[in-house]
Amino acid sequence: MTPTLTISRLTKRFQSVEALTDVSLALQPGKRAALLGHNGAGKSTMMKIILGLIPFDSGDVSVCGEAPGSAVARMQVAYLPENVAFHPALTGEEQIRHYLSLRGENPRIAPKLLARVGLTHAAQRRIGTYSKGMRQRVGLAQTLIGRPRLLVLDEPTSGLDPVSRRDFYDLLDGLSADGTAILLSSHVLTEVEARTDSILILSGGQLVAEGTLADLRASAALPTLLLVRPAQGHALSLAAAFPEAEIGPDGLLRIACAQADKLPLLTRITARGVEVADLDVIPPSLEDIYSHFSRRDGQ
Repeated sequence: MTPTLTISRLTKRFQSVEALTDVSLALQPGKRAALLGHNGAGKSTMMKIILGLIPFDSGDVSVCGEAPGSAVARMQVAYLPENVAFHPALTGEEQIRHYLSLRGENPRIAPKLLARVGLTHAAQRRIGTYSKGMRQRVGLAQTLIGRPRLLVLDEPTSGLDPVSRRDFYDLLDGLSADGTAILLSSHVLTEVEARTDSILILSGGQLVAEGTLADLRASAALPTLLLVRPAQGHALSLAAAFPEAEIGPDGLLRIACAQADKLPLLTRITARGVEVADLDVIPPSLEDIYSHFSRRDGQ
């Protein structure tokens, strides 16, 4: 299968500053990739290059098999910035009808697009009366025009309430199932942890980590945390059986272990039988992994 987006040894400099250094990645049709990085890591620069807004110094970039910014690529790519801007005097439906006309699409489908992003109730209201989250949903409706093959989303849930964020990711799941590739930049790591197929971590202009969450956990080799709750009357005996544990003020035994030691440790814990009232296994979170790779790169 031909990748929707291919970047090979991409380098971009701004005078003496190297914003991107030898970055390579591929995004297949229907896959959702989270692009993570601190401010200044190179995320915005990469997105601008993919969209054809700025040139690059060396390397190769292919967007839907075409050069970024070409007429063919632009017709197959949709972009949603963190802060959208629309004419405040237009209604939501008028704004989407305008963009449909610009793309040569039927303006009559504007209500359908607004319904997909939950704005049917406000379609006839002026955008100047919308909240930031509602304006963001107008922007999302705009990205759906023309069935794009690649979605580039920069902090797309900015200003959305928790329910709207859930609905937004449900919509992305549907687009992904239809074959749309999605590149999504976000600082809300708890959101992307469960709703993306792969994770890309930029730091200092370099791609320091790439893969599924499981891949990155294995690469980072961070400890897994086991929380053991003693049964009533067995706190002392359980603590004696696990001298490596830290005992918190809540009475829980906290045991950190390497991935290779997890199953043997679980066997030891379950062998205690009635002494154990409950057990939780907490793997490293995406936030832990992101911090690990950023620190490794000196950030």
